[in-house]
Amino acid sequence: MANVAEILGHVVGSDALFSPDALDLPAPLTPEAVVCPATEAELAAVMACANKHRWRVIPCGSGSKLAWGGVGSGVDLIVSTARLNQVIDHAVGDMTLTAQAGAKLADLVPTLAQHNQFLAIDPAYPDRATLGGIVATADTGSLRQRHGGLRDMLIGISFVRYDGQVAKAGGRVVKNVAGYDLMKLLIGSYGTLGVISQLTFRLYPRQDASKTVVVTGAAGKMESLVTALRLSSLTPVALDILSPALSARLGYGDTLALLARFQSIAPGVEEQVGALSKMVGELSLIVLEGVEDEQIWATVRDILFPQVTEPQTPEFQATVAKVGVSPAKVTAWLDQLASGSLARLHAGSGLGTLRLAEASVEEVETLRSRCAANGGYLTLIEAPLALKQSAEVWGYGGNALGVMKAIKAQFDPHHRLSPGRFVGGI
Repeated sequence: MANVAEILGHVVGSDALFSPDALDLPAPLTPEAVVCPATEAELAAVMACANKHRWRVIPCGSGSKLAWGGVGSGVDLIVSTARLNQVIDHAVGDMTLTAQAGAKLADLVPTLAQHNQFLAIDPAYPDRATLGGIVATADTGSLRQRHGGLRDMLIGISFVRYDGQVAKAGGRVVKNVAGYDLMKLLIGSYGTLGVISQLTFRLYPRQDASKTVVVTGAAGKMESLVTALRLSSLTPVALDILSPALSARLGYGDTLALLARFQSIAPGVEEQVGALSKMVGELSLIVLEGVEDEQIWATVRDILFPQVTEPQTPEFQATVAKVGVSPAKVTAWLDQLASGSLARLHAGSGLGTLRLAEASVEEVETLRSRCAANGGYLTLIEAPLALKQSAEVWGYGGNALGVMKAIKAQFDPHHRLSPGRFVGGI
């Protein structure tokens, strides 16, 4: 019997096929082949072939987030959009960008900067992250404070269904309202509903000046400051609160830290920084600008999501979770974390990231209970295989699981797309 690679060789050619060793695949993914179609038509042909032969498929971009989500069941084929990496249209005047799903954010940043524009997302692993992977994992980052999440900036999408048919929603203009709002379904779906092939985003203008205010101090005074800041007229583009351990890693001492970033014309930034400075009271404050302003945000992201290349390193065994709590509970929740817990929560939404050097099932469930008691949740994204197999990865306790399964049945009736990676084993 012909294997997966032999069959696909007649569909897309041998140059589109790679050994599974070409990707840094997390256990227990052991596909027979990795295919990288170069066009949407080739992608559609691959999916039609996979459907015909009943192959289980996991879509990805560069593979930087293949370890996220549930462990999943067996997989026959990984479909990478890494070669679907072209910019289709950059409408400078309309401030929109249409690009293929495999385009890397890092490659787009300098091109957009030439026109004083940017895409308002700050994902994990920005050097490798592709647009499709960012959308599939709903990985927005700290800029959601000012610009909202991916649901607020994605205005058009194309994806290939399980049977090879191409579906589209939205368009290339900001006010387009045509078609079903499939975009919100695809965002954060972890490849369980289709393979994203093309995306259109709204862009934002780059600002003239940027400064970050770092405030450190005790939880009680920090909570009062954050509450006052939320009620003020100040408009930070990013507003994060860091756990004492993460603050210490940055050199600010073993105490809570608030990072507030302001971007606008220079006088506007000066006015907002000055206004915040008057609000801090007895808390400590420093102002970063230029290289230091850029560096602190990149450093926080790299501490939470370091590039790990050696399985023997402690970072490889770390546990990383997406967490959420009520915005009013953020400072108290962070202050109660165990020593050594690296965490960053966005003050406006209460969403963020928690990184533990190691964790047991009991510790995960204890933290999850604390999140739930504070109106939130905890989802494991990166963790040792043994922990993911023993603990509940998603920890979902809502009443929408039936709806999610019904949607899955409509989009993927045979349950062969990213099997087991999503909530409830979807």
